[in-house]
Amino acid sequence: MRRMLILRTSLVFGFLLFLAACSSDKGPAEQAIKAAEDAFNAAKAEATKYVPDQVKAVEGAIKAAKDAFAKNDYTAALGAAKDLATKAKDLASAAAAKKGELTKTWTELSESLPKMVETIQGRVDALVKVKKLPAGLDKGKLDEAKAGLATLTQGWTEASEAFKAGSLTDAIAKAKTVKEKAAELMTALGIQA
Repeated sequence: MRRMLILRTSLVFGFLLFLAACSSDKGPAEQAIKAAEDAFNAAKAEATKYVPDQVKAVEGAIKAAKDAFAKNDYTAALGAAKDLATKAKDLASAAAAKKGELTKTWTELSESLPKMVETIQGRVDALVKVKKLPAGLDKGKLDEAKAGLATLTQGWTEASEAFKAGSLTDAIAKAKTVKEKAAELMTALGIQA
């Protein structure tokens, strides 16, 4: 009988210790989740543009911590949220790095593409003036080159507008398409790249 009483007392005491430990994690868990959300919200706008996959991962981790907190599993919530503020700050760093990389790519494209278009324009203008077109080039191909030049100019304008609007990813995608078409057009006109 005495053994049973000691066992029951031990179980009750252990349960009370468990409850105390859980409730003692409530405040720190709440603070960790709040810190993570604040850091995430500060980085979210830029990060969504440049590293959307990482944004989803951090969002999911914050949601998991909040779900554990809502289920009164404060220890799990604290464990899940403990490093999230750092991950959210790392998200801002990753976005800044990606933005820098994209800006560098844009700078390179914005320096080379106008020169390519200018070279093509010069070649088309020169070919229009000659009486006899070079071998491998006929009037139909010259007309295609003129149309292609107009397409390049329009594409470059769209890429520049996307850049001005702050959409680096879109601007670079459009500029790369223009560059590919310019390279094809240069080849068709017999221009060495």
